Amino acid sequence: MARCLAILAVFGIALAPIQDVSGQAVPPRLTCDVGPAAKTYGNTPWLVYSCSDSRSVVVLAAPGNPATPFYFILHPGTTGYQIEGEGTGDKGATDAAFVELKKLSEHDISALIQESKQH
Repeated sequence: MARCLAILAVFGIALAPIQDVSGQAVPPRLTCDVGPAAKTYGNTPWLVYSCSDSRSVVVLAAPGNPATPFYFILHPGTTGYQIEGEGTGDKGATDAAFVELKKLSEHDISALIQESKQH
């Protein structure tokens, strides 16, 4: 579990860029450490953490999941939610989870965020 939290603590994605003192665009830091809520996607266990923007979630392969090590992040984009994933776990397990995750509605993701805050 500590390893999972360490991964999440350093995780960041680009949202709306801000400028640093040199005028360069710098993406804000996104912390995703609230939770986890235990869920099943693609018939394998995943841990869902919500992020500091209250709109994004990280879905991390749970211990014992053949997808380990792997995570997805679901975050708002210009045309709805975007899903990105990274890791070296079993591709069959990650593909099956991706199929289910891409079907989640904005309402479903909001519910995941609320669920993660209860854990």
